[in-house]
Amino acid sequence: MASPGPAAGPGTTGRDLRRVVVGALVGTALEWYDFFIYGTAAALVFNVLFFPESDPTVGTLTAFATFGVGFVFRPLGGIVFGHIGDRIGRRETLILTTLVMGLSTGVIGLLPTYAAIGWWAPALLVLMRVLQGLGAGAEFGGASTLLAEHAPPAHRGYYTSFAQTGVQIGLVLGTVAFLLVGLLPQEQLLSWGWRVPFLVSFALIGVSLYVRLRVEESPVFRRAAAEQRLIKLPVLETLRSYPRNLLIGVGAHIADTAAVYLFATFTVAYATGTLGIPRGTVLTGVILFGVVVIILQPVYGALSDRIGRKPLNVFSVVFLAAFIYPFFLLLRTEQPVLVVLALVVATALGVAPMIAVQPAFYAELFGARVRYSGFATSREVGAALAGFTPLIATALLADDGSPWWVAAYLVGTCVISLVAFLAAPELKDIDIAEAGPAKLHANR
Repeated sequence: MASPGPAAGPGTTGRDLRRVVVGALVGTALEWYDFFIYGTAAALVFNVLFFPESDPTVGTLTAFATFGVGFVFRPLGGIVFGHIGDRIGRRETLILTTLVMGLSTGVIGLLPTYAAIGWWAPALLVLMRVLQGLGAGAEFGGASTLLAEHAPPAHRGYYTSFAQTGVQIGLVLGTVAFLLVGLLPQEQLLSWGWRVPFLVSFALIGVSLYVRLRVEESPVFRRAAAEQRLIKLPVLETLRSYPRNLLIGVGAHIADTAAVYLFATFTVAYATGTLGIPRGTVLTGVILFGVVVIILQPVYGALSDRIGRKPLNVFSVVFLAAFIYPFFLLLRTEQPVLVVLALVVATALGVAPMIAVQPAFYAELFGARVRYSGFATSREVGAALAGFTPLIATALLADDGSPWWVAAYLVGTCVISLVAFLAAPELKDIDIAEAGPAKLHANR
């Protein structure tokens, strides 16, 4: 991997930096593979296997409700694991989240269905989704914090963008997994095929642990620990010292969360169920959605190092709001090329810039002693507020089959995030090893 600048940040060797980048890329990819395959399964099979007594629309609504449960618990995961990350270290906490996420996902593949044990089946499914939510709530914030504190300051946006690249690799892997098992006859897909993507998670735990155990702890955290500057209750300190930035962080993550799950999850159910577009066409579009983001993340990350995080965030969210109506118009043509084009354009200009700069943007909002807690808590509260998007979109669609209220809903989320981005300070040049409330406030 070619670096656009210095080999590493202060206290980090070039070899350490490469390992951190690989660790973040592989670790987030495998953990978010776990999180994303639930959404695809909810759209395609869970309504039949775990909620069969409902009519198709109610079954899909119920399946998406269990999908949203994960988001409810993501803030709790951010608080709990953020506290651990600011107290004992970023690296050790990421190892814990790997185990929580990997084991809960693998167990889903072993669950008996409603036909075997009745309502115990969806109850156990929801329990595993809760555990997924706890793990996901800490994963991205931890990986991004570790990257940001290792990265050379002038290229922080570029290096931290690889955390988001890993998330999109997880999306692609999860969608490809269901695209492949979707080739099975319907009877085999529902009897055993759907389990395979979840069971693979058991093997992926080992891969993720291997790469993360080779990563060095953040030099910023090591320095804070050596100087005995760690805080006993980081979340409370975040609330006391960074209330404005905490609110900015919450609002900033609402639009992109709503957009990603609208495009990658709701669209699968809407296009295949309501419009009758072949499942393979839609899943191919979602895969290209993820591939485009993967390609563009380091590009936008590097650009943010030159022009700042704020201009890219504002452009991205404004484009997203403007494009959502054309997106549904293209979808409703039911033409495969136009369906794929809609997803690719929405991704390249409406989602990719915003999420590429997100790791650096959040890491720069909070001081070193509370960075993991502030990052994970604010971002995951935003995710929780927007995480029920597939459920809300399906409910809005149920009235008359028209997607225009769904589009209006997404525009509303964009307005919230736009306000947050306009209120956010530009902090790309801040020294995150030294940054505290006074320095961050001075950059308003």
